[in-house]
Amino acid sequence: MSYFPDTPILCHSPRITVIGAGKVGSTLAQRIAEKNLADVVLLDIVQGIPQGLSLDLMEARGIELHHRQIIGTNDYADTSDSDIVVITAGFPRKPGMSRDDLLLMNAKIVVDSVTKAIAYSPNAIYIVVTNPLDVMTYLARQATGLPSDRIMGMAGVLDSARFQTFISMELGVSPSDVNAMVLGSHGDLMVPLPRYSTVNGIPITELLDAATIERLVERTRNGGAEIVALMQTGSAFFAPASSTCVMLESILQNQSRLLPVATYLQGEYGLKDIVIGVPCYLANNGIKSVLELNLTDVEMSALHASAQAIRKILDRTQEVFLIRK
Repeated sequence: MSYFPDTPILCHSPRITVIGAGKVGSTLAQRIAEKNLADVVLLDIVQGIPQGLSLDLMEARGIELHHRQIIGTNDYADTSDSDIVVITAGFPRKPGMSRDDLLLMNAKIVVDSVTKAIAYSPNAIYIVVTNPLDVMTYLARQATGLPSDRIMGMAGVLDSARFQTFISMELGVSPSDVNAMVLGSHGDLMVPLPRYSTVNGIPITELLDAATIERLVERTRNGGAEIVALMQTGSAFFAPASSTCVMLESILQNQSRLLPVATYLQGEYGLKDIVIGVPCYLANNGIKSVLELNLTDVEMSALHASAQAIRKILDRTQEVFLIRK
């Protein structure tokens, strides 16, 4: 008697393309491969950089005990039939520079990247990491015409992870017991939600006084800038790569995790035609659904103020694009 089924099992090895072989992109490629999530194509415009990084990562396979293929390339044809495409390409922030300062420099890079990538991977799910995140995701959606469930931005996971870290440090508890929720733009007007941030199920509003919570909220809003100021010559990349990887894992493994994701809204939270961070269930087809939290008037007002700031930046970007065309 055979213990093997008569019907052959078809094994499809997932493929993720990471566009941009800088610190975020290369660290993300490492995370994906070493978690054994998918084969990786690492693409960059600079000759030799993605090829060298991919070879370096391949040479670590035997030590890290995974069998994933990692390809470095400058040619979009090598990204064909990717299941997920992640856009990390762009300029990082420098000291004194806001995310919005990156606007015009990175908008062209992101639009060019997604336009070329979708020609080879029209059925892929697209995740934008380049700043300013919300605007870049909107422009990428506009450039590709992708449905809302298949294009999103990584921001809320990172902002929530920073809030989680600061809560953990303040209380002296394990970060694994802390769940934090941050909505809104990936910028100074992000909306951390203390009521929905807990330690083993207990809201932090019952564990910390209002002044302490506000201090942690402000540190979260300035989390990226704090790292930029300390490093002087670069910006965060370990936590952004890990945050993106959480999203990839939920999609590839159909986990339906509830994560704050920058997505295109069509009426949810009273917002239309805008990309902004809200809780979403991520599964194998991308964004399965958006969860509308029961926000207070103050929280809703803060979310709408965040959306207005995104809209102003977006309008300015589109105006400049039209002039330059």
